[in-house]
Amino acid sequence: MVFAVIADLPALGRFSPENDGGEWFDGATGPHAGAKFKGDNARAGDKWTTVAKVRVYDPPKSFIFDVSWHRVPIARWEYSIEVSPGGCRVTETWTDRRNALLRKQGDGDGFVRLEFTKDSIRQTLEKLKIHCETSNQ
Repeated sequence: MVFAVIADLPALGRFSPENDGGEWFDGATGPHAGAKFKGDNARAGDKWTTVAKVRVYDPPKSFIFDVSWHRVPIARWEYSIEVSPGGCRVTETWTDRRNALLRKQGDGDGFVRLEFTKDSIRQTLEKLKIHCETSNQ
């Protein structure tokens, strides 16, 4: 169940403090390696759209996608799921793929992407855990 929730990119925004969901495009109707997804994002009154391309779709263990903005690499998101006693362990990993200029422009005015993303991952995983635990009852 956890993998299906994570791989549902249009609905994943319900757990994220920045992503608002989006939609599959270029003929994709769901996740698979090579599928593309338009992501809607918002933070502090700003809104923008990104494109995600699924790199790895290996249910129920691994889901990886790369995010770009106007064809410029921005980030890689990885979700690993390991069976553990009493359930599973989900690891969410973010890799900053911005070049130095975009990092400099993107951070500032008190905003630090790395710190924001660490907190964002924590919030997302907490909400995912609550959702999955309450949906299984």
